[in-house]
Amino acid sequence: MVKLLKERKYIITPFQLIVTFYFIAIAISFLLLRIPAVYKEGIEVSYIDSLFTAISAVSVTGLTVFNIADTFTSFGLIVLLFICQIGAIGIMSIGTFIWIIFGRKIGMRGRQLIMIDHNQYHLSGVVHLLKEIVKLLFAIEIVGAIVLSVHFLRYYDNWLTAVKHGVFTSISATTNGGFSLNANSLQPFSTDYFVQFVVIILILLGAIGFPVLVEVKSYLSREEPNFKFSLFTKITTATYGILFFVGAIAIYLIESFQSFQGMAWHEKMFVSIFHSISARSGGLATSDISSFNEATDIFLSFLMFIGASPSSAGGGIRTTTFAVAILFLINFANGRHEIQIFGREIHLSDVYKSFVVIILAAFMVLFSTMLLLITEPYASLNEVIFEITSAFGTCGLSLGITENLSVAGKIIIMILMFIGRVGLISFLYSLGGKANKTQYRYPKERVIIG
Repeated sequence: MVKLLKERKYIITPFQLIVTFYFIAIAISFLLLRIPAVYKEGIEVSYIDSLFTAISAVSVTGLTVFNIADTFTSFGLIVLLFICQIGAIGIMSIGTFIWIIFGRKIGMRGRQLIMIDHNQYHLSGVVHLLKEIVKLLFAIEIVGAIVLSVHFLRYYDNWLTAVKHGVFTSISATTNGGFSLNANSLQPFSTDYFVQFVVIILILLGAIGFPVLVEVKSYLSREEPNFKFSLFTKITTATYGILFFVGAIAIYLIESFQSFQGMAWHEKMFVSIFHSISARSGGLATSDISSFNEATDIFLSFLMFIGASPSSAGGGIRTTTFAVAILFLINFANGRHEIQIFGREIHLSDVYKSFVVIILAAFMVLFSTMLLLITEPYASLNEVIFEITSAFGTCGLSLGITENLSVAGKIIIMILMFIGRVGLISFLYSLGGKANKTQYRYPKERVIIG
């Protein structure tokens, strides 16, 4: 009997362990957000709203059911930023970094978990990657906070308030958290192009992918004489850039006949550029997006569905998933079954994963939309799709229905935010248990397709 139990003993997989750690992070965040000192005097927040905020912060989404500035004390804002920081860098990365500070060695299991948390394929170099990610992220946030704090002295009476807004905006933008100290996000700075430019850069650096930043740093510092950018960096950067330009042009053209009427050309340009970047997972807005045309809302939903790059602070299906699927379709239409780009050939298993993620994500969005239309009968189809894709893409933009969500609606959004942050592949593998190789094969047979 003992032997039988040993043989059947369930061993938790690395993917299941990662998902478990995120659950633990959410539980700790929830407890932190239940501390009375977090909220201003006289403010009462329900358990479900605390849980919603905890998941939104861990997943660095930014969807909220109440006004942040009117609800949180200064201590509460620090707690919120701390949670966002953990969510952006990754649970395993934070834990491992603390482990390194105390001089402990990282074992094989720890390296494997870091590899999965950052979507890497090799164990070698993951600890070095982790160190570089943490250093770069903190450096970006500090520089952004200093620049914005100095500039915000124009808007606020004292330096303490300016620093408070500068630090919060910098961390929120870099982590793609989407939280803001203003009730209407960054609309007070709709004509301040300097603030918008700085925030755009911070959002981009947080969403482009941490390995990309590490490679760019290595290239600029000339650490390796024969340095070459990886295929991941080339595809990620190219896809991000194309989606950014297409998004900005589409918003500009559509809204020129709608909400942009009466605006100067430079105002139209900055609104288009900002929201094209922010819709990738930033979640901040310089304009009232509820005034946008429904066509723009659908297009922004598409951008949020794609989301940011792998191993970044953003969610969604990710840029590389979208790029690989599009490249395969183009090659397949031309009679080729291999994807060759930048002098390399993409592995067939990555193509399979891309289509699995896209199909599963599409079904999940469709099913969630149906459910939310039932639980929130007051909301239009456009508003629901926008909310669903914003949650899954861990973006944080909303057409205004978040605060009115029912308990069932909040649960749906919380599940989507969690899956969007963990990643569909990790979440799917966590449900499947330990991988088992097939010991036999059946005869192959063709079926009619299309």
